[in-house]
Amino acid sequence: MGRTKIFIRHPRTLFATEDAFQVCKHKLATRIQAKYKGFRVKEDYLKQREAATKIENCWRGLMARKEREKRAWAVKVIKKFIKGFMTRNEPACIDNSEYLAYVRQNYLTRLKENLPKTVLEKDSWLTPPPIMQEVAQLLKKIYIRHMVRKYVRGITPQRKAQLLLKVQTSSMFKGKKENYPFSVCRPFMDTRICREDISIKVLQLIQHEHIKYSVPVVKYDRNGFRPRLRQLIFTQQAAYLVEEAKIKQRIDYSSLRGVSVSNLSDNFLILHVTCDDINKKGDLVLQCDYLFEALTKLSIIVNNQNCIKVVQGSVRFDIQPGREGFVDFKSGQESMVYRAKNGHLMVESTRTKSR
Repeated sequence: MGRTKIFIRHPRTLFATEDAFQVCKHKLATRIQAKYKGFRVKEDYLKQREAATKIENCWRGLMARKEREKRAWAVKVIKKFIKGFMTRNEPACIDNSEYLAYVRQNYLTRLKENLPKTVLEKDSWLTPPPIMQEVAQLLKKIYIRHMVRKYVRGITPQRKAQLLLKVQTSSMFKGKKENYPFSVCRPFMDTRICREDISIKVLQLIQHEHIKYSVPVVKYDRNGFRPRLRQLIFTQQAAYLVEEAKIKQRIDYSSLRGVSVSNLSDNFLILHVTCDDINKKGDLVLQCDYLFEALTKLSIIVNNQNCIKVVQGSVRFDIQPGREGFVDFKSGQESMVYRAKNGHLMVESTRTKSR
């Protein structure tokens, strides 16, 4: 047996070999075909893998270059920001121009989200950076004017009348009486006693006069200082102190010398009247829960704010001609009203905390 030829002695071996070849030639052809296809596919795969590797390398290189450019840009921005921050207080220049623009934009954005909701919150304006001081003042002035204009246009006549009364009350008591700040939030009313709650007999007696205001009060007797529930009615011509169906005292505004209140947190008022006749009643010592409202109404009716005096310590009042009494005011741990050993009416009130 050589390299290219074989020697077969017996014919049967040749025929057996030929028969075996005929039987296995299809398997041999399949194996040869598979080997060939595998070789061809492997070549294609290797080419595709090489191409994919090249594409991947190119893509990664491109992304790396972009990342490098982004980082270089970020470094420049950060350096410029830091340099702008360091020179923020210097005049505008190339180094800080973008930083100052950022500061302006950032402040205006935050200001837009934190604008005051009402005129009363005008002091809550966002603190501006140094370069925005002047602009912030201008914006604040414009915005406050806008809110005031919007508020004024939306106010009703009734609300306007309320505010005018409050302004007059403020001019008389602001900074003078301790409990005034706590009365600001309480709205005024036209009257505190309905017409139906006033006795018909009283209404018949004063029907020729127009009732301007009425309020429940506690009147302290001139002798003994006993408290009495009364109604205080202001008409166009006079003030009336009413007990149920009886008018206890009429005070013409022409005979009203003034009204005294203390500077503390009590609700007392003393009406000083001209008392020339011994048969006439003297001054009135009253306690009123709606003190500021009643005094404001009275000052408007008599058209004289100066008739109301805020005093300290003690107030002298006339019981009748030749006789006088005193009301002493002081601060204490609790509110008390009693007659002192010296015969004075002592009004003790708690000290209110300033708002």
